[in-house]
Amino acid sequence: MAFPHVGNCSFSNKKEVDMKAIVVHEFGGPEVLKYEETALPEVSEGQVLVKIGAAGVNPSDTYNRAGNSAVKPQLPFTPGTDGAGVIERVGIGVSKFKAGDRVYLARSISGTYAEYTLALENQVHHLPENVTFSQGAGVFVPYGTAFHALKHVAKAQRDEKVLIHGASGGVGTAALQIASFMGLKIFGTAGTSKGMELVKREGAQQVFDHTKERYLDDIINASGGEGVDIILEMLANVNLGKDLKLLAMNGRIIVIGSRGDVMITPRDLMAKRGKIMGIMLWNITQNESYEIHEFVRAGLRNGSLRPIVRSEIPLSEAVRSHEEVMSPGSYGKIVLIP
Repeated sequence: MAFPHVGNCSFSNKKEVDMKAIVVHEFGGPEVLKYEETALPEVSEGQVLVKIGAAGVNPSDTYNRAGNSAVKPQLPFTPGTDGAGVIERVGIGVSKFKAGDRVYLARSISGTYAEYTLALENQVHHLPENVTFSQGAGVFVPYGTAFHALKHVAKAQRDEKVLIHGASGGVGTAALQIASFMGLKIFGTAGTSKGMELVKREGAQQVFDHTKERYLDDIINASGGEGVDIILEMLANVNLGKDLKLLAMNGRIIVIGSRGDVMITPRDLMAKRGKIMGIMLWNITQNESYEIHEFVRAGLRNGSLRPIVRSEIPLSEAVRSHEEVMSPGSYGKIVLIP
């Protein structure tokens, strides 16, 4: 998934230094993430300035950095869609927030890999006191994606069987918690013993090691031979062809992530009256966005949604965060700390 920023942030040529940020001047590998001094963004009407406590790292950030996203950011830019912190300043016309409010971000104008970020009023949301900034930095992309996939696209119903591929990652753990809340029967996969333990702890009734040769047979057997109703697919270029053989009648595959092309056998889909549907979170409607944030804030407050933080990495080491987020053995959320 790729998330274009709303507008562009102007990087000042002034000599005075106001903050540190990661700036990308050219598309490429992790090494193009430069830790630099830049001017503090100026707040205009309808905008807020947020002092970042933590910024979330997502695979989509690496696609933007590499120039492989559907909509390329305009160079230079600061990456980052997710983040959490405190409102530093509000612009004219802002009515829902004031300086000192704790918030999480759902996109921004200037990017969240920075000490401060500029955002529109509708891009920030109140963060409950019981949620840390590091947890808040793992809210929008993981939980928004998982809820959108299960509720809006798959239209999941209580007691349906859902298979969550890569369930130990950021989106995967969010999907586990949401699926548990929705009363689904949950199958999850992971590639390490630590990941499998996490998947079990976060709500899966059945957990499978996707590094084992015959794990697909194990999933079919666990479903009573009927297959699963919904599959959340994080790596379609590897798994999609195999997913078709796991579907129950009228089953749905929701493609959340893919890193290349894939060959499938359409008859496998035809035999089950199945559907393959792809999603990108930035395509959600205004009503879907409202429903996502209402659900997420309620879940954060009552503890049914609990973002899992894998590691906190200094902002100056953003290069390492991009290497780790794309490495096998995903486990929770990686965040950057300014």
